[in-house]
Amino acid sequence: MGFLHDMRLRAAKNPKTIVLPESDDDRTIEALPAILDQKLAKIILIAEDGIRARIKTKNLKDLEIINPEKYKDTASIAGDYYEMRKLKGVTPEQADEAVRKDYVTFGAMLVRRGLAEGFVAGANHTTPDVIRAALRCVQIDRTIGVIAGAFLMEVPDSPYGEAGTFIFADCGVNPEPNARQLAGIAVLSADLFKKLLGKTPRVAFLSYSSKGSAEGPLVEKVKEAVKRAREMSADIQVDGEFQVDSAIVPEVAKIKCGSSPVAGKANVLIFPDLNSGNISYKLTQRLAKARAVGPLLMGFTKPCSDLSRGCDAEDIVDAVAITALRAK
Repeated sequence: MGFLHDMRLRAAKNPKTIVLPESDDDRTIEALPAILDQKLAKIILIAEDGIRARIKTKNLKDLEIINPEKYKDTASIAGDYYEMRKLKGVTPEQADEAVRKDYVTFGAMLVRRGLAEGFVAGANHTTPDVIRAALRCVQIDRTIGVIAGAFLMEVPDSPYGEAGTFIFADCGVNPEPNARQLAGIAVLSADLFKKLLGKTPRVAFLSYSSKGSAEGPLVEKVKEAVKRAREMSADIQVDGEFQVDSAIVPEVAKIKCGSSPVAGKANVLIFPDLNSGNISYKLTQRLAKARAVGPLLMGFTKPCSDLSRGCDAEDIVDAVAITALRAK
């Protein structure tokens, strides 16, 4: 069945409240019966009146539908949003318009207020749209001080990683992370892997070089990131720099990397930049027919998940289950 199936079962044991703001997307409506009937989460759907008739589920008790235009606390939420954004030049009228009309912002504000544990969006919003809502409304975890987007990748019939399962990061946020940011991304990704899979993360920093086989500024940045990651968290297994075959193929690792505890066994892959991360997850998804869930946004005090605009309803179901599992 795989880890994604196990995550759904675990989420159902302790359902959390997750906001789905994209009620105008058919894939959201299509995903709701699986989420609610399997009791993966309690859902707050941000929607206009009349949408309930479109939702084919047996479990309406775990569904709350909120219309921002009619919600009793919308004015208060708009006031909070104004206070947060006024130094950026936002007027009270603009704040009111934002929370009433931008359902992703409204949903993120519900999470900020503690009415939900997390939100999932991105089916018909860009990644920058979703990240902006999270940045403005959900606090950043200052212990790490970096945000990033990871994908949970489940590759069928693969002997690599954790029975074919990996975390890929950063695949959604930082175009050219520096060494400090890469280190933070690694620590966040290791924590995410352990929380979702309950297994030991083995973190590999990827490069075009394996342990000094090549030189250059990009290699030096990765080496510095490895050092910083070890300083930030002495408890995680982290190593690099590795070419990807050195990171995941035991036979190659023996030739290129000697006694590294991570080489050949990595299940968390840290890419040196957004180009390589985004390209790699999509290649793996399409060529290896992998399940790719994310970007799972990391570095916030509350869990939130972006979606690829090419997602299907099943992706939304998995993103909700994973977001619920990440909730404290």
